[in-house]
Amino acid sequence: MRFVYSDRYHFNIGVHVFPTDKYKLVKTSLLNQGLAKETDFFEPPEPVIDDIRLVHTKEYVEDLLNLRWTSRTVRSELPLTWDIVYGYMLHTSGTILAARFALEDGIAMHIGGGFHHAFADHAEGFCYINDIAVAIKKLQKEGKIERVAVIDCDLHQGNGTARIFQDDPRVFTFSIHQEHLYPIKERSSWDIGLDDETGDEEYNRHLLTAVPKIINEHKPQFVVYVAGADPFIDDQLGTLRLTKNGLAMRDRIVIENCRKAGIPVVPVLAGGYALNTQDTVDIHVNTARECLRALGQLPIETEKKSASADSGQ
Repeated sequence: MRFVYSDRYHFNIGVHVFPTDKYKLVKTSLLNQGLAKETDFFEPPEPVIDDIRLVHTKEYVEDLLNLRWTSRTVRSELPLTWDIVYGYMLHTSGTILAARFALEDGIAMHIGGGFHHAFADHAEGFCYINDIAVAIKKLQKEGKIERVAVIDCDLHQGNGTARIFQDDPRVFTFSIHQEHLYPIKERSSWDIGLDDETGDEEYNRHLLTAVPKIINEHKPQFVVYVAGADPFIDDQLGTLRLTKNGLAMRDRIVIENCRKAGIPVVPVLAGGYALNTQDTVDIHVNTARECLRALGQLPIETEKKSASADSGQ
């Protein structure tokens, strides 16, 4: 399986709840666990500003390029430096590349991306550029895809993505999230807002119904899977209380349903703010494991270990 990743994703945002070192740690874990080889990782191409403009307004893009602290950029909750802006642009080209690979291979994974809170005209919630929307618009413009589904399983509603595609019938936006939590909600094609302390069983019961329904009724040609790690029980920003096994089952439901329907799917990492960053890394690695399982590429010894793992966190 092909993974898209860059060491340049680890940009300095200072002391912050968002661990940008998780990207490198995920790659290292994949290598150490024998789930990937160095040759399975691909560097994203240099960002193309015109791609960003497919989604984001002229005024907002100019703010970013000129590092202007305005009402459009201030809501990012991040510093505004060229390293950070360039990093978000690079993540965007990474999501485009991973989407291209997924169209060719059925599944490819971006060890990055998923910045679903960025709106067309402003930043929000640790997100400067909506890489999900840019990748979709880019591939649509090239005629590679038409109908798309975004299956967003991050802790937080994908409000930016929902707003961007609100009037586009070609893109079905689905979000399952903690309801009584940031952000102010936008209208997705389908929202499932969950109560605090939901847990594994109820969460995945909703998904078992929702994912096949999206596939059968919207009939997407491509799926972007926003595989946030932040529904986790020890996440600092929410209280959905899913375990690692529950999140792995979530991944399996989404990825296997896409695979069985012959729909290419690209997971992007999105959020993850566990008290112990290694927990966030483990959750993202489990997403990769489920991709490999769906492709029939999971190493036998690794699959045995996974099957015999205990059912705790």
